[in-house]
Amino acid sequence: MTKHLIAVIGNSPGVGKSTLCRHLAAWLKETGATVDHFQEADILTRPAFRPVAEEFADGNHSVRPETLIESTRAYLAESRAAGIDVLVTDALLPFIPSLVAWGHDEPSIAHVLRELTTAVEPTRVTVVYLHDDPSTALHRALTREGPDWADWYVTKLATSPGTRSVHDLTSAATHLRHETALTHRLLATTPWHVLTVDVAHLDASQTATHVRHHLTDLLDLPPH
Repeated sequence: MTKHLIAVIGNSPGVGKSTLCRHLAAWLKETGATVDHFQEADILTRPAFRPVAEEFADGNHSVRPETLIESTRAYLAESRAAGIDVLVTDALLPFIPSLVAWGHDEPSIAHVLRELTTAVEPTRVTVVYLHDDPSTALHRALTREGPDWADWYVTKLATSPGTRSVHDLTSAATHLRHETALTHRLLATTPWHVLTVDVAHLDASQTATHVRHHLTDLLDLPPH
């Protein structure tokens, strides 16, 4: 039975989600757990999320919330059948940035979260929420990805119904600050354990150590 889902999300690109996911997946495997590391791009290739990929392939710029919920339910069912102990997901659950971009308001997103909490039961969920000032994180992402990334990111937001106010990295940072507050409010309505980590003054190794310390107790793992 899949006992735990660790959903690593962040309030901005460039906060270190993917690096932390790789570290946590490797660490958990060392403890003897069977781990599935769901990378960000996997949403378009995993069998359980084929309906999501098909809706995008049909030329849509959004996915129906019902599709996200049922695909999540299918993913958990597949994981249980495969005997996976722990799922480590990169920017997957709870889909808040995507739902905001697609134009859903706070009450409708809250409804999606309620449905998702049912879809993942009885697996326990811990949301690791990495937080940094969006301006700092966006410029870190720009340095890492190169100048073309900024054009891609701003265009992606500017052409989505819920984020049309974005026209440059400054307005993107403003949007992300509003989305951060929304995410905190919405996560507080769920039964999930939320671990918020301020990464402003932490490097990747320090972030991983901090999160690992909390998860060791939470997952009932021996000190490692």
